[in-house]
Amino acid sequence: MKKLLLTGFEPFLDFPINPTMKIAEELDSEIIGEYRIHATILSVDFKKAGGELIQAIKKEQPDAVISLGLAAGRFKITPERIAVNVNHGPADNEGHIPIDETIHLDGADGYLSTLPIRDMVDALNEAGLPADVSDTAGTYLCNHVMYQGLYYMIKRNLAVPSGFIHIPASHELAIQHEKIPSWSHEDLKKGIAICIKALSNHIRKAESH
Repeated sequence: MKKLLLTGFEPFLDFPINPTMKIAEELDSEIIGEYRIHATILSVDFKKAGGELIQAIKKEQPDAVISLGLAAGRFKITPERIAVNVNHGPADNEGHIPIDETIHLDGADGYLSTLPIRDMVDALNEAGLPADVSDTAGTYLCNHVMYQGLYYMIKRNLAVPSGFIHIPASHELAIQHEKIPSWSHEDLKKGIAICIKALSNHIRKAESH
């Protein structure tokens, strides 16, 4: 059976709950399509998150990588199209405030997701879950982790699909935060499962040709 590395993030900034953490933990060891899920939670720390992702990749030797991030304020599930070679944003959980930092000096300005993001969006919409492709992962930790994963795969010529999916806030988080749109936890988790199944179907079709 194939392995899929699924990552979530710990809580950060003024968000005391991060639904990606709960989703990753609950899907750990589940089987979806042709993948068994192996989950890990990443630090919201520019100096650690990339290394934690790479360490998990080296440990698990996954056949695919999907990282999840909270996009509080968005009302759709949004697979990301591109990661850019920039760290810039508010303080991380260790207080570091990056300003126009380059992630990798020998890296491209940007790397495109190698996940079947359009298939994922179509499957989500067909299931009645609002979704769209996003053209910006920002320049905070979500973009950082997406870039680190793609950089690692590309520099080593590894044909391992890798990318990032942003999700809206959960109702639990919205109740505490008060001013953001939200989804039920079960719909968020169902949405990620649908994305993983879409990836599995895409790979199976590609391998049959």
